Amino acid sequence: MDTETPGTAAVSADSARDLAELFRALADPGRIRIVGALADGRKNVGELAAAADLSESAVSHHLRGLRLMRLVRTEKEGRHVYYTMDDEHVFEIFRCGLDHVHHR
Repeated sequence: MDTETPGTAAVSADSARDLAELFRALADPGRIRIVGALADGRKNVGELAAAADLSESAVSHHLRGLRLMRLVRTEKEGRHVYYTMDDEHVFEIFRCGLDHVHHR
């Protein structure tokens, strides 16, 4: 991804494509609930399924896409796998979006 100064009026074609892919990755209520659950800290698939009210299979499917987009990452402890937000930017995107929809 190329680096542009935030707040500039012009957005390159590459940045526009990458940003659209990011928003597409988040454009599902189940994925939003998964990211929201991860805002409270790391969780395994079972915990995410319970928090998002989805099946473990559906959560695993969503996590695969979120990992590919570098929105979540895994942490292994022995045979257990936990998921966390990839970095603080993911939390900020989630928080800003949620603030926006609650601001009326």
